[in-house]
Parts: sequence; structure tokens; C-alpha cells
Amino acid sequence: MIPFLHLGPLAIPTFGLMVATGLLAAAYVLQADFNRRRAQFQKGGYLKADGEQSHHDEGFLIIGIAGLAGLIGARLYHVLESPRELIADPSLLMSRFGFAWFGGFIGGFVALVILARRLKIPLLEFLDTCSPAATVGYAIGRIGCLLSGDGDYGVPTTLPWGMSFPNGVVPTTERVHPTPVYEFLIWLAIAAFLWRLGKKALGADRPKGEVFCAYLILTGVARFLIEFIRINPRSFFGLSNAQTASLVSIVVGVVLFWRIRSSSALQSKSA
Repeated sequence: MIPFLHLGPLAIPTFGLMVATGLLAAAYVLQADFNRRRAQFQKGGYLKADGEQSHHDEGFLIIGIAGLAGLIGARLYHVLESPRELIADPSLLMSRFGFAWFGGFIGGFVALVILARRLKIPLLEFLDTCSPAATVGYAIGRIGCLLSGDGDYGVPTTLPWGMSFPNGVVPTTERVHPTPVYEFLIWLAIAAFLWRLGKKALGADRPKGEVFCAYLILTGVARFLIEFIRINPRSFFGLSNAQTASLVSIVVGVVLFWRIRSSSALQSKSA
């Protein structure tokens, strides 16, 4: 594995490089989603008409802000999982390694709520638009975990695609499950599904928020299952912290989906 790229005196961490690549790819996906929804947004009075706006770069601005908030949230959540270590060494806050997915989700979500209000776009419709991009960004970011060998790999395996990380940040000479590769492939598949779901919603009068609900449920299920072969420590009822967070994501997604569909059915009957 390659934790750092050395360019003369510079040592560039591959994890940070892939996170930056993931954010850039997410920005392009989000901008594409904004562009295909632009007529719908303008019809609702959320965005300016083309003649009033010389260029369209909402996706890049949103990802820049939400991505930074997500990184801060991911780092804070990770260090707060071990408060004693943080108290003993406060410099851990500034480490380049150790980011928690759920903390990143919380930080990014809070930023998106604020941005939705600033752009005057209904929150559920805004989250629908952001969901495929968030999934793509996460998928590419996981390749950074693979390249750096930062301990996000799985338990030992005899499968032919097992990998070892002798030069990783958290080294191992055993062949283990390359869980970042699994997550990369699964999250890209989820992103493709969410993109198609959003496309179908454009041509039909469907309730807003369905894409976001699918994001919460599918990514929650995927992360919950992946954790069974990860090396993360167990806490609640033999589950890892990430599995507990994944269950919360699934439950919130299911409940929100039920409420959205129920509200839509009531509106249809009253009409």
C-alpha cells in the first residue's frame, strides 16, 4: 500500500488525496443533478432563471461547504469515541488519520440543512438531490483507506482476493478482507440506483424525500453488514459503533419513508 506519495520534499497522504478526489467527483455529480432538476427548481421558484444567472455552480459550492463540515464532524466523532485518549493527548484532534463515517454524516447533514434554507429549497427535495453525490464521494474516499492501510480493512481471510497491508498506517502481514474495495463497489451501485430513482421522480408526481430515504436505508444496511467482517471494536450488544449508527440510519429512513407515503396518500384522497 502507499500511505504517502513523495514528490521531492513533499509527502502527500493518499487518504487526503482520495478524499479530495471524492469531493470533486461528488461536486460534479451534484452539479449534474442540479442541472437536470433546474427546470423543476425554477418552476418552484427556488433558483433563478438562466437569464438571471451567468453560470451554474451550486453543486461545487454545496460540496465544498458540506464536505468540510463532514470532515470536521467525522474527526470529532472519532476522537470523542475515546475521550480518555483525547484528554491525555489533545493533539489527536489535528491528526490526519481516524475519521468516523457517522460523524461525517452528521456534520454534512447539518451543513446541508443550513444550505437548503439559504437556497430556499425544500429540505427533502434538496436532500434527494444531494444523496447520489454523497454516495459517490463516500465510495471514492474509501479508496483512500485502502491506499493508506489505515485499519479500515477486515478480518483475516483465505479468499483469493484477500490483501495484506505491511506498509500501511495500521500494518498487517495477514491476508484480510479488503473491505474498502467492497464498500467502493457497493456504494457506487447504490449511487447508480439513487440516480435512476431521482430520474424517475422527475417525470412523475412522486413524493419528495424518497431518494433520501433510500439513501439512509441502503447505505445503513450496507455498512451494517460490512461491519461484521471489519476489525472495529464491539460495544452495544456485540455491535460496533458504526453498526449502531447504521441501525439508526435504517430506522430513520424507514419511518421517514412511511410518513412521506402516508402524507402523500392523504393528500391524494383529499384531492
